[in-house]
Amino acid sequence: MQWNCFCCNFSDENDESQNRAENNCIRDYSWERYSLKELLHATHNFDENNKIGEGGFGSVYFARTSKGVEIAVKRLKTMTAKAEMEFAVEVEILGRVRHKNLLGLRGFYAGGEERLIVFDYMPNHNLITHLHGQLASDCLLDWSRRMNIAIGSAEGLAYLHHEANPHIIHRDIKASNVLLDNDFEPKVADFGFAKLIPDGISHLTTRVKGTLGYLAPEYAMWGKVSECCDVYSFGILLLEIISGKKPLEKLPGGVKRDIVQWVIPYAQKGAFDGIADPRLKGKFDPQQLKSTVLLAMKCTNNNPENRPSMLEVVQWLKDGSIVRRKKIVGNNNVDDDMEEDGDEDEEEETDKTDTDYEGYGLQLYGARMTRATSQRRSPSSP
Repeated sequence: MQWNCFCCNFSDENDESQNRAENNCIRDYSWERYSLKELLHATHNFDENNKIGEGGFGSVYFARTSKGVEIAVKRLKTMTAKAEMEFAVEVEILGRVRHKNLLGLRGFYAGGEERLIVFDYMPNHNLITHLHGQLASDCLLDWSRRMNIAIGSAEGLAYLHHEANPHIIHRDIKASNVLLDNDFEPKVADFGFAKLIPDGISHLTTRVKGTLGYLAPEYAMWGKVSECCDVYSFGILLLEIISGKKPLEKLPGGVKRDIVQWVIPYAQKGAFDGIADPRLKGKFDPQQLKSTVLLAMKCTNNNPENRPSMLEVVQWLKDGSIVRRKKIVGNNNVDDDMEEDGDEDEEEETDKTDTDYEGYGLQLYGARMTRATSQRRSPSSP
């Protein structure tokens, strides 16, 4: 897919005439091109004390502009062709999207060996900090806030899948990519792995990107990516929000168990209260808990065709149900109620060495897919 991201074609900022033309173009996007001098001053020369995050392609720094505006600056580690593409994709995607639950782009700098992206600063950090990090013990996420975060994140994804033109697949939905503003409103962030989906294309076949524990089976095993992959990742995130457990946990003997495997026995027995985060101390709506768990199980169905759309997910989270409901027993062996709505491939070069999951992930997903296949073939299967 061709990327015509003008940000990566900038020459040295001393070319004033080109800068004027670029700035006129940038105004159409309601964001600006920062100077390196301005961002160096705002971050105190990228002081380690200003660092608030670290990712695969760079670090994020807290900064304050000369006007007193608090911002976050993402700095790429090294200027490789891969990093250049990540930068181009993220700026291009962010320049397209406008939604209250998507992290907006304030501007960027592209010159020499530096690639910097400027965002709004999120004072409540990200979701993973509150679930598993340094703020977890403070218990700032009560049930109401958790549900609000789930709904807002779902609405942001629904916008990407159904309103953005062309549609966008995020490919890296996870707790660390859900940022929280001053009022704990969620902002889905980090579009470096995102894909644009042309009209008429149901899915793409591409190299696997993302985070182990959140990857849909068909994507982890065969590289088939579609909106359904984001839905699966959101289902994992939903269980994480509800339970406070990590997507993968290490058991004695080195065995790894994913969060879906942990939830299934509780759901089968109807013991939904056992899934809730103990830090909530029982302060949650039992019916909403059950409904949300069943939705998460539907989102993580091994068969992508049985997963809801993000529009349906939003409606379910807001209303507790879909208007017309049909009882289904999914591949997770959990009865759930959900409406059932009644390819072309775009091939990319597969880079087997360029993945963000480990070998055991394929074994884990392979085992689950094998069980699902055997259930579908069994005459006694529902």
